Amino acid sequence: MLHPVITSAFELNPIRRIGIPERILRILFPFALGISYLILLLLALTYEQWLVIGGLMLAYILPMVPTGKESVIPIGVAVGFPWWLMAFTIALLDVLGGIFMALNFDIALKIPGIGRWLQKFIINGEQFFERRPWLERFSFMGVALFVMLPLQGSGRATLVGRMMGLSPVRVLLAITIGAFVGCTIIALSAEAIKNLILMYPLLGISVAIAVIVVLAILYTIYRVRLRKSENRQ
Repeated sequence: MLHPVITSAFELNPIRRIGIPERILRILFPFALGISYLILLLLALTYEQWLVIGGLMLAYILPMVPTGKESVIPIGVAVGFPWWLMAFTIALLDVLGGIFMALNFDIALKIPGIGRWLQKFIINGEQFFERRPWLERFSFMGVALFVMLPLQGSGRATLVGRMMGLSPVRVLLAITIGAFVGCTIIALSAEAIKNLILMYPLLGISVAIAVIVVLAILYTIYRVRLRKSENRQ
């Protein structure tokens, strides 16, 4: 192990007692940023466009809706939003999620369902890192790469960074870098395929199908290797 992995929720909790006024600010801060961004979007877009992008944002953050950046961003680009707007919007949601977890981890532990998952994730931290040695090998950039990967959330990345001993500021910086780079790559790819479909429909659709198939194969291989690693342990 390159770093002593923290596998205790107690060690990740704030050492000092947080007063009620500060707690309220910690909880409201990421929500205030998100609401401010929604207001800016309402001023910049038509109401119909605002409803659509708001729906995509909601689909991305709701845990019961199985959509990640790899599906929400291409959908947004396909319905006509600029690639840079979709990349920035979804990356911002990742950053806001990281901010909430960094400021309110002790509260998240008490949320039914989520708290139990967090506890289990932390306790099994060593096995998680043994199956992903590149995370510790690259440390700061490992967290950034983790956020860039499809199907990984900023909340999980916050835990990963803190368990490796990174400071909250460094974790948030890594999440910000990973989120914006990853979302930009996905958005540009979606824009390129969209333009290809508009110019050469048959070729564009073929490329889109090929990309989906390749990604599905890579994800399947990744999951199989993880299961084999778990079985060996």
